[in-house]
Amino acid sequence: MAAADLRDELNCSICLSIYTDPVMLPCGHNFCQDCIGRVLDTQEGSGGYTCPECREEYQERPALHRNRTLGNIAQCFLSVHPEEDGTDIFCTYCDSPVPAVKSCLQCETSLCDTHLQRHNISVQHTLTEPTSSFEDRKCSIHSEFLKYYCTEDGACICPSCCLTGEHRGHRMEQLNEASEKKKEKLRNDLEKLPPEIEETEEQIQRLQERSREVTEKAAGETERVTALFGDIRKQLEALEMLLLNQIFWQKEMICLQLWELMEDLKVKKDELSMQIRHIEELCKMADPLIVLQEWESDEEEDKNYDERDYKYLDVDQISETLLTGLAGIVTGVKGKIYGQEATDLLLDINTAPNYLAVSGDRKSASRTTINQCYPLTEQRFIKYTQALSTRHFLSGRHYWEVQCSESGGWSIGMSYASIEREGDLSRVGFNDKSWCLTRLKDEYLVVHDHNITEVGYPVTSQRIRISLDYEAGCLSFYELSEPIRHLHTFTASFTEPLYAAFSSFKKSWVRICS
Repeated sequence: MAAADLRDELNCSICLSIYTDPVMLPCGHNFCQDCIGRVLDTQEGSGGYTCPECREEYQERPALHRNRTLGNIAQCFLSVHPEEDGTDIFCTYCDSPVPAVKSCLQCETSLCDTHLQRHNISVQHTLTEPTSSFEDRKCSIHSEFLKYYCTEDGACICPSCCLTGEHRGHRMEQLNEASEKKKEKLRNDLEKLPPEIEETEEQIQRLQERSREVTEKAAGETERVTALFGDIRKQLEALEMLLLNQIFWQKEMICLQLWELMEDLKVKKDELSMQIRHIEELCKMADPLIVLQEWESDEEEDKNYDERDYKYLDVDQISETLLTGLAGIVTGVKGKIYGQEATDLLLDINTAPNYLAVSGDRKSASRTTINQCYPLTEQRFIKYTQALSTRHFLSGRHYWEVQCSESGGWSIGMSYASIEREGDLSRVGFNDKSWCLTRLKDEYLVVHDHNITEVGYPVTSQRIRISLDYEAGCLSFYELSEPIRHLHTFTASFTEPLYAAFSSFKKSWVRICS
C-alpha cells in the first residue's frame, strides 16, 4: 500500500489530519477523540446522536472505545513520515512565514531554500529535517548534539558519551545508519499492519453481524414471550370464569335446596305450635275420656331432619377443576417454550460398562460392584461408569430432567459419539468432545476439555433440568429448587450429533424423568 493511500486511511474525517487518540463508535467508524467529542457536544439536547460518517442514529450518547491498534499505526506512520504530522516550521531569517526545508543543528535555526543555499556557501554545519526542538537533540549531560546511537543501551548519545560515562566501550552507530535500520524495521512492521486493519475490520463486521443476530433473536423472543403470556392470561381468565360459574351454580343449587328445607321446617314449626296449643287445651279439660280419645286421634308420625343431610359447597371439586386446568395450561406452556421436539430419552445399554447397572426401563443407571457381563461392543465404555442416550440431537431446542441421588457423585451432560471409549480421554468432560455438570460432595462443578470450574452454588435439590439449543450452541443446566436456579451455560459451535451422557460414581444413581 502506497504511503499516500495509507495516509488517507489514517485521516480523521472531521479534522482531515492523522488520527490523534483515535476512538471508535459502535457503528465501527473512527475519529480523533477531541473531534468526535466536539461533534457529540453540539448534538447534545437535540433528541439523539448521529455518526458523522454513516449517519447512524443513537438514542443516547454513544460510548467511545479507544482504538489502540489504529493509534499505534498512526504513530508508526508519523515516525516514518514526519512531514505528515501537520506541524508548520518556518524559516528563521524570513520576515514572512516561509516553510523551512532544513534545520541547522549547530546554528539552531531553520532555513528555507534561499537561506539554505547561502548557509551552505558560508559554513558546513549538520543539517536535518525541519525541527523546532533543538534542545531535544542535545545531550542532557554534556550539552553536545547527539550524533551516535548506542546499540547496547538503545540510546542516542553525544561524542563525549562515547569517551566517558556508562556508554564507554559500547558498540556505536551513526544516527543516520541506526535510523535507516530502524526505518527498515518499521517498514517491515508497517507492511504487517494493513492486513491487521483488514482483519480487525472483519472482526468488527462479524461482531456487528452477531449483534444484529442477537437483536433480531431478542425481538423474536420478546414477541414470542408476549404472545405466550397473552395466551396464558386468556386461558387463566377462561379458567377463572369456569370456576366462578361452578361456584355460582353450586351456591344456587345448594341455596335452593336449603330454602326448600327451611320452608318445610317453617310448616313443621307452625304445626308444632298448633299441637302445643291443642295439648295445652286438652290438659285443661276435666273429662278424661275426651282427653284420651283426642290425643290418640291427633298423634301423627313426626318427620325429623338431620343436618348431616344438608348440602355444602363442594370445595374438593372446585380445587380439582382448578388444579386440572392449571396443569393443562402448564403443559401447553412447556410445549410452546421448548418446542415440539420430543425429549423422552433412554439409556443405550450398548455404551454402558460392566460395572454400571442399567434398569429394565433404561431410565436409571447406578454404579455397582457386580459385573453385569455385558457383551463387548465398539460403543461400550471401558474405564469409566458412564453411558450415552440412544437418541441424538443435530438441531432444534430440547430439554429433559434428571433425578440424581442425594449422596455420592454423578455427572450429566452431552457428548459427541466420537468420544474415546477407553483410556483417560474417554471420561465425559475431560476432552473436547463432551460437556458435563458434576456433583462432588455438596458442590457443583462444570467440566469441558479438562477445564474444571466451580459453579459456586451449594446442592439444594436432586432434580436437574438440561436445556439444549443446538443452533445457538448453548447447553444449560438448571437446579429445580425453589426458585429454579440457573447453574451454568456452555457455549460452543456444535459440529456433530449430540448424545445425552450420564455418569454414576460410587454409591450414586441417576434417573431420567419421564
